[in-house]
Amino acid sequence: MKIVNEFPRQVRIEEHLWITLSDGTRLAARLWRPEDALDEPVPAILEYIPYRKRESTRARDDLMHHYFAGHGYACLRVDLRGSGDSEGVLRDEYLQQELDDGIEVIEWLSDQPWCTGHVGMIGISWGGFNGLQIAAMRPPALKAVVSVCSTDDRYADDIHHMGGCLLGDNLSWASTMFAYNSLPPDPGLVGDQWRRMWFERLEGSGLWLEQWLRHQRRDDYWKHGSICEDWSAIQCPVMAVSGWADGYSNAVFRLLANLQVPRLGLVGPWSHKYPHQGVPGPAIGFLQECLRWWDRWLKGTDTGIMDEPMLRAWMQDSVPPTTYYDERPGRWVGEPHWPSKEVQQQGWTLAYPGTLETEDAEVPERTMTLLSPLSVGLFAGKWCSYAATPDLPHDQREEDGGAMVFTTVPLEEPLEILGAGVVELDLSVDRPVAMVAARLSDVAPDDKATRVTYGLLNLTHRDGSESPQPMEPGRSYRVRVKLNDIAQHFPAGHRIRLSLSTSYWPLAWPAPEPARLSVHAGISRLLLPVRPPRDAEDLRIAFPEPEGGPASTQIDQITGQVHNWRVIRDLALDRSTLEVVNDQGRVRLRELGLEAQRKALEWYSYRSDDHNSARGETLWERGLRRGDWQVHTVTRTVLKSTAREFLLHAELDAFEGDRRVYSRNWDVRIPRDLV
Repeated sequence: MKIVNEFPRQVRIEEHLWITLSDGTRLAARLWRPEDALDEPVPAILEYIPYRKRESTRARDDLMHHYFAGHGYACLRVDLRGSGDSEGVLRDEYLQQELDDGIEVIEWLSDQPWCTGHVGMIGISWGGFNGLQIAAMRPPALKAVVSVCSTDDRYADDIHHMGGCLLGDNLSWASTMFAYNSLPPDPGLVGDQWRRMWFERLEGSGLWLEQWLRHQRRDDYWKHGSICEDWSAIQCPVMAVSGWADGYSNAVFRLLANLQVPRLGLVGPWSHKYPHQGVPGPAIGFLQECLRWWDRWLKGTDTGIMDEPMLRAWMQDSVPPTTYYDERPGRWVGEPHWPSKEVQQQGWTLAYPGTLETEDAEVPERTMTLLSPLSVGLFAGKWCSYAATPDLPHDQREEDGGAMVFTTVPLEEPLEILGAGVVELDLSVDRPVAMVAARLSDVAPDDKATRVTYGLLNLTHRDGSESPQPMEPGRSYRVRVKLNDIAQHFPAGHRIRLSLSTSYWPLAWPAPEPARLSVHAGISRLLLPVRPPRDAEDLRIAFPEPEGGPASTQIDQITGQVHNWRVIRDLALDRSTLEVVNDQGRVRLRELGLEAQRKALEWYSYRSDDHNSARGETLWERGLRRGDWQVHTVTRTVLKSTAREFLLHAELDAFEGDRRVYSRNWDVRIPRDLV
């Protein structure tokens, strides 16, 4: 990435300022704006998230907000109520209080003498979510949104559930916020009240995982903040962005298809990162692209941004399977509208004993059965990759031994897909609660299988997730399993493989008991969104190299980082464990005199074929130090289950120096609700 130091306008940085809300609560903010903005007011851009602006996201914030400010914008980075250095307590995601606070911040921004009154919102993940959610509330000053790695549907397509299945990342993410919420504000900014604010958080933030587990179906809890409940509520332009290795790429396609405002979609090969820092690469000049967007919608300048295709996506080339890529080969393709009339569904029939046949082939009906081992899923990678650990799926041959597999003959010509595939299954099961995992893979001539996309369905949610119904054992059902949207090139000579399994642990929590799946081959089929190449149009799509603003402080890595995924098979005990290590080490922010430490360990295990031996455990350590001031916290969460209940245990310990100053344990039993 090129770091830019010279800009059209000189930038002034305010390290810390308070924004006082109507109830007296003060939110902490960092501000970048042109030095001459009082003489020549500028539009404002807000990023509004809980991830500790002081030290946690500092380097990322500098890259983006200094860059925008140098091109004529005032950029405000705000810690949510109860997070970072802001007052109050953060009790959950996307509460109405958070959204109302955000509207007050937008009003504050628009009233500043250095602001033109026009405001945009940008954010990745949490900030992408609340950007859409606040846009749906229509604050008059909010004129445009850039939403990166977010969703319009908090139940169906977020880190908590997928196809009605409970995701393993639900535990992982809850543990991340458990650790974040345990930290105090910086005394260097809030003064002597830091300890009181800390204890308010420790006592009041709560155990979010318990709340989430009490809502296992699509109820009002999840509908709140899901803008898909009313697409028409959003009246300002939206740029939706994600990556194929991210967990949120599906939302881009739904936003393009359903919003009625000016909109653009951008999907690259990236994980859960801004595209100018995108891994797997290639990273792009995303900040330059955002400037074209902001200049159009906040300044009224015709930059040509709306002349681009509505959807620009990275068509991925075939690659060998590995858990980490620096670069993902491919090319940019574009569609002027989405859904595209050029993309057509092409079907294959699932045939006995394990082939995919073209739909014009005569295929006899035949019943095939499967009961997968719990090992299917150990090599699935993470639902939402951060590319911080080797968290992408490994060779799918490791998984296919426990799956029902259907494979085409070698392709005579290349085939490209763009969008969402669907698996239509005629099936029956022998238990009232069961799941299906469907994986689509690219099989190379050397038989290595690279997962392209996948989908999950809790079969009790076959007709929707608001009122799931048990399966009637032995009865035949017709169900649809949607695969995640993808753009993929299958070369000639490669084969396409569909793999079905009845477990996908630890990506998804297992059903209460093993369930045998019967699939009626000959009448079940795979539908893929086939896109004919349009090279003359696609070759026009290009992005500049990534740029960013300069850092405001030197960050020194004091202790090394360790990142790994390990699969441990204890054959004596017949126990398998996936161990995830994400140790960021200790860093020093030189100009702030502040040291920060972050370490996360996760373990997901099971024994033999016992579905109720599934166990997830996380352990987080966070620490802050400046001179004699030193705090650290340890948070631990364990999730287990029986056939009827989830068993949740959590621990929180906070230390000042070497002295433990706070300790709390939770032990909770939550009934399973057809999960």
